[in-house]
Amino acid sequence: MIHFVGAGPGAADLITIRGAEYLKQADCIIYAGSLVNPELLDYAKAGCEIYNSAKMTLEEVIEVMKNNEADDKMTVRLHTGDMCLYGAIREQMDILDTYDIEYDYIPGVSSFSGAASALCAEYTLPGVSQSVVITRQAGRTPVPSRESISSFAQHGATMVIFLSSGLMDKVQEELIAGGYDPETPAAIVYKATWPDEKKVSCTVGTIAETGRKENISNLALILVGNFLGDNYERSKLYHPGFTTAFREGDGTADGE
Repeated sequence: MIHFVGAGPGAADLITIRGAEYLKQADCIIYAGSLVNPELLDYAKAGCEIYNSAKMTLEEVIEVMKNNEADDKMTVRLHTGDMCLYGAIREQMDILDTYDIEYDYIPGVSSFSGAASALCAEYTLPGVSQSVVITRQAGRTPVPSRESISSFAQHGATMVIFLSSGLMDKVQEELIAGGYDPETPAAIVYKATWPDEKKVSCTVGTIAETGRKENISNLALILVGNFLGDNYERSKLYHPGFTTAFREGDGTADGE
């Protein structure tokens, strides 16, 4: 059996209980060494084989999985954050299907959640933004033209930009071209939840300058939107005038 496990955003204790249990039971762990906290390997039992996939091709990863299945061994494929985002897991699962090798998927805490926790921020504030755009800047890996940062910026929604901290000049340019005011609040969060986490506030118009000043060029998320500001509306859900399935409102206008 192959268990795809989300490692969480960085801190070793932010893996799920189920994910940690699989790490303890694994005969082999293949981990994304460029991003996964190596402290998570402390969960491994004595004799567990460890492979760093940062130094491997897809074909080499699959070969290890196949050999383990042939030897009736349990394999954990450990990916950073939650691998539904930029995890390159679909291609692995499709190949495993061709070999009739069973697998499952244990979700993890994404780094975009870790970045919000670092800032004590809420992405979806009433009256400000009720949508979160998760995207990346086109670089060596292309992005469909309909999904450019400038096109998403037209909506004015909260944006969380992955894999783009080495392209901050271009990110800033596209955000402004798409319609964000240069004074819109922004933040850069480096290695959220890791011991060496760094978080810096800026504006859309100073993203690139801030990245250079703070010497951040990789392993960071760029967060953009007025959710980082001070103005928002009170939630209806907890307003005394708002009726829910569990509580009768008192009829005050603001809750209706």
